[in-house]
Amino acid sequence: YPQQTLAAHLLGFVGKNTQGENTGYFGLEGFYNDILKGEDGFIIQEKDAFGKPIVLGKLKKTEPQNGANLKLFLDRKIQWAAEKRLKKGVEQYGALGGVVIVADPDTGGILAMAAYPNFDPNQYANTDQELFNNPAISRSFEPGSIFKVITMAAALEEGAITPETICSICDGPVKIGEHEIKTWNNEYQPNSNMRQVLERSDNVGLVFVGQALGRKKFLDYLDKFGFGQKTNIDLQAEATGQVKPANLWYDFELATATFGQGFGVTPIQMVQAVGALANGGYLIQPRVVAEINGQPTVNPEKIAKKAIISPKTARTITDMMVGVVKNSSIPWTDGQIQIAGKTGTAQIFINGQYDPNKTIGSFIGFAPADNPEFVMLVVLFESSASVWGSRTAAPIWFDIAEDIFLIKSINPKN
Repeated sequence: YPQQTLAAHLLGFVGKNTQGENTGYFGLEGFYNDILKGEDGFIIQEKDAFGKPIVLGKLKKTEPQNGANLKLFLDRKIQWAAEKRLKKGVEQYGALGGVVIVADPDTGGILAMAAYPNFDPNQYANTDQELFNNPAISRSFEPGSIFKVITMAAALEEGAITPETICSICDGPVKIGEHEIKTWNNEYQPNSNMRQVLERSDNVGLVFVGQALGRKKFLDYLDKFGFGQKTNIDLQAEATGQVKPANLWYDFELATATFGQGFGVTPIQMVQAVGALANGGYLIQPRVVAEINGQPTVNPEKIAKKAIISPKTARTITDMMVGVVKNSSIPWTDGQIQIAGKTGTAQIFINGQYDPNKTIGSFIGFAPADNPEFVMLVVLFESSASVWGSRTAAPIWFDIAEDIFLIKSINPKN
């Protein structure tokens, strides 16, 4: 591993198994171990009583087979930028750690996947084993407000709302059974339309959207967007997230789920789901390896696409997400390029209740919004500098995005 820590979680490492044999663990090394290790050659030959080969005896020779060569979708420059920006952000905002995923929404190809803290695969024997798991695919977290774009997209697709639909319950807290749901800042805007609900990240407004969509359809779209199941990315140790069976949801849990609380997703699941909003409505399996021994792993003309929303719905939710970025009170960007995005701040459930001071901050989005070349997620775990994803994860996202514009020669003025 000549570049040491670069893409360590994605690559994995080669170690020894209990028989002392070289074996791949974690990441690509673990997932593709069987084809990477190759096969030993051997000779079977008859020998005499003294152990000497019999010249005219039976002989069987099997040539050794080299391991396969893998070519990745990974862009080394984007990977380096993501790791550099993430490390700086984790340290600057006093977070316990973080994750960045950058993917091509049209192919599912992973352009970068970074996690911090990371490790040097050359020194795996001297590394804390907890660092080996890749949180981008194995850690489940409550997504918070970044999930609101999924709820909105589902309701738009079903015709339950339009961007101009007025929220009839947004004049105050909403009561679900014995529980009361409030906005994040305890401020209320009566007669907000759905664009404004998303721009203000109004929890009450999302409860309204969920009620309009209905219980069954909301849970159906959780499944359609791939939550609660593996994406089947070609990396070892992927988790499924935490989504309960449909018959076990209480009304209050359904209400909070509309704005991303009360269930668990993995970062790669969020990237896959929002990638569908970016590419016109298709859920595409994420992939790291583009070629094996020079042969494409997927024919670009025949990428498996699962249509989950219409292109019209995808365009509508994209336009609403552009409004979120443009109309934010925080100057993330100068507005020269259209970026579709959404922040998230999820409180962490500890000892039977949500801790208001321990949060997971995030930002997910894609650009350029009219013809996306990448979809990216940034997640920070338990930042001490600010509990809000808009103050921590979002600035990291936009810093990396600027790097990608340069690397991919995307003109922000056009």
